[in-house]
Amino acid sequence: MNTQRAVPVLMYHHVTPAGGAINATPENFESQLQWLKANGYRSLTSDQFAAHLNGEAAPAKSVLITFDDGYLDNYLYAWPLLKKYGFTAMIFLVTSWNQDGPARPLQGADKPDAPDHATCMQRVDQGDFDDVALRWSEIGRMLEGGVCEFHSHTHTHTRWDKTDAVNKNAHMVIELSDSRATLQTRLGQVSDHLCWPQGYFDVDYQRIAVDAGFKYLYTTHAFGMNQPGADPEHIYRFAVRNTHGASVGRRVMIAGNPVVGPLFNRWKLWKRARRQV
Repeated sequence: MNTQRAVPVLMYHHVTPAGGAINATPENFESQLQWLKANGYRSLTSDQFAAHLNGEAAPAKSVLITFDDGYLDNYLYAWPLLKKYGFTAMIFLVTSWNQDGPARPLQGADKPDAPDHATCMQRVDQGDFDDVALRWSEIGRMLEGGVCEFHSHTHTHTRWDKTDAVNKNAHMVIELSDSRATLQTRLGQVSDHLCWPQGYFDVDYQRIAVDAGFKYLYTTHAFGMNQPGADPEHIYRFAVRNTHGASVGRRVMIAGNPVVGPLFNRWKLWKRARRQV
């Protein structure tokens, strides 16, 4: 058994006053960062996390903070709080959603709304990306000071296994090529970190991703351990609920513990299997 501590990877989508199951309110997000800070935790960069997976154990009490999709509220609410408490985050962009235009105000009467996830998805389906997604100008601001990093979440966030299963692999080749090209053009670089849209992947997708130049593949699977030397093509993350810091803190401590963590994961997987019988 690997007795080295794992790095918990926290998965967020939204920080918005709208709240809800897949959203954290700014108050709860701040409480979570406060708990991490008060209890001596630090956030890793993508390079530091990659080194950990490659066998260089990260410092004790390390976490990785990730955001999926790249919503406007990440800029309006998450970014200022990350800066305030000295944490970093990785944001996985759906690169066809990001538009041009000036950075929107963070304060005052002109500060834009930050709708909940369901509303965001409705607007995306209607092609109203600019209402809910980050602009490139905002991404540029968030890169300042090294607080936020930006990585690939494909180009369109499409579940091709559902919409065109016969040609899904060909579609994924294009998705990754377009995403990489957009990031290279807009940011001057593209990393080898990729997050699967809506959590779906299979062995074909993994091969395509590696062939495209990606090495670190992020899942939505919660019940596993990101220990030194763990599989970089299957990074475990757990979804952070809209709750206070102490509650998230308990989950963080479990996810990092090399003894308690595996027991907890086996129990959760056993419960899931029982529900499916």
